[in-house]
Amino acid sequence: MVTSQYNEWWNKRVNDNIPKLREEDVRPIEEYLQVVLSEIEIINLKMDYKKLRRSIRTTGLGKTSKQWRQEIQEEKTKADQWEKKFQDS
Repeated sequence: MVTSQYNEWWNKRVNDNIPKLREEDVRPIEEYLQVVLSEIEIINLKMDYKKLRRSIRTTGLGKTSKQWRQEIQEEKTKADQWEKKFQDS
């Protein structure tokens, strides 16, 4: 048999274990969603940056047109030197 005092104590004990929310700790849902959206935007920007870096690497390895022209000229000079060596031999 359960007394009413025991029943009150039991209910109180169980309810004490449930944490109560404080008003200052609770953020409005709009504020929470803004944080989530800004995090998503940051992730999207990072992905766009990685894609851009990859496309730069694959298209030109990060070299300008001037650098490519200079490298081509150097290779042509080397090829001409080798050709002259073989013709002289």
